[in-house]
Amino acid sequence: MKKFISWNVNGLRACVGKGFTEYMKEAEADVFCIQESKLQEGQIQLELPGYYQYWNYAKKKGYSGTAIFTKEEPLSVTYGLGIEAHDGEGRVITAEFPDYYIVTCYTPNSQAGLARLDYRMEWEDAFRGYVKELDKKKPVIFCGDLNVAHKEIDLKNPKTNRKNAGFTDEERKKFTELLEAGFIDTFRYFYPEAEGIYSWWSYRFSARAKNAGWRIDYFCASLRLKDYLAGAKIHTEVMGSDHCPVELCLYEPKEIGEQGK
Repeated sequence: MKKFISWNVNGLRACVGKGFTEYMKEAEADVFCIQESKLQEGQIQLELPGYYQYWNYAKKKGYSGTAIFTKEEPLSVTYGLGIEAHDGEGRVITAEFPDYYIVTCYTPNSQAGLARLDYRMEWEDAFRGYVKELDKKKPVIFCGDLNVAHKEIDLKNPKTNRKNAGFTDEERKKFTELLEAGFIDTFRYFYPEAEGIYSWWSYRFSARAKNAGWRIDYFCASLRLKDYLAGAKIHTEVMGSDHCPVELCLYEPKEIGEQGK
């Protein structure tokens, strides 16, 4: 079985001071993806024995950024979507393995007053096109802070947030389109009706203590991986960021065969 974890660390240097390395060792994921590293190259030396490290940095200092840490060396690694307008903020890394692609993604926030909503819509179309093209070659698992709560069940206060960044009709519709392009929201696959399980809480108003959160961190997988899905978790108990880690476990082909015996 393969274990994947994704975590928006909201500043890796701060998160390391709050137990990131210890959690990563304890988790023993085969692939560990992070978003919002807020780093430039050379600003941290992360000792992760047994892992290959791949980083994508934003041009702007202290902003955005992603990384993939993997036990198995990928066949190839690419950075960004291959579209100049979208590739200056370090938001995407794709690692190719023999049986699938892993994509870590930090989707742009539409920001206060929806100042960046138009750009966000362009990004959504570009990202959907990107993963659809990958999916023509082999199955895709994409994960990360996708900055949208898809359904009312995915946040504590849907009615008061309807026109706020992350829960606009426009953003939710784009996420529906993404799933309809041939992907599964793996947490909802296993827990279609689960309420009160979130992955992000504002630092304001004691939101985490009150569990006034949003589920905006995802693992999505190509539909043809459905029979390989072994489990999904949201680790609400893990501190160190305003987000918590999310997890996906995948059966390997030989395990599927054993199940069928």
